[in-house]
Amino acid sequence: MKTWIAGLALLSSGLAMAADRSSAPEGAYAYIISPAHGETVSSPVLVRFGLAGVGVAPAGVERSNTGHHHLLIDMDELPPANEPLPASDKLIHFGAGQTEALVELTPGTHKLQLVLGNHQHVMHKPVVKSKPITITVRAPKAEPQEKKPGLPGLFQ
Repeated sequence: MKTWIAGLALLSSGLAMAADRSSAPEGAYAYIISPAHGETVSSPVLVRFGLAGVGVAPAGVERSNTGHHHLLIDMDELPPANEPLPASDKLIHFGAGQTEALVELTPGTHKLQLVLGNHQHVMHKPVVKSKPITITVRAPKAEPQEKKPGLPGLFQ
């Protein structure tokens, strides 16, 4: 009996983790306004977000045909569509309804993609996402070293 009750509790807690997906109009999509695909930039990178066919609403605000942005960094696959998007250094939430952000990225090549989450951070049905873009972040320029006062070559 205890095993059955524990199993039922585990099943119900798992069901509670699955969240409702909001409907999105067919053809709605997100896009990255800037930087442009293939662009070389300096960090921090100003990333500007765009939407077509849907609007922006902060997390926690349930309105049809709206959501808020999530930026995926260097992710090859989307997270599961029926679960809240997990915040991490590779998946940044913009739950206040932001439409741009300064993002710190290490030097090198990075893949960026936007996905819209509903009031519960769950992707819409169908998923509202951008095409992924690839950018290159240049290494910061080395600061010139200050010369110590004194005679050239002595005690430097």
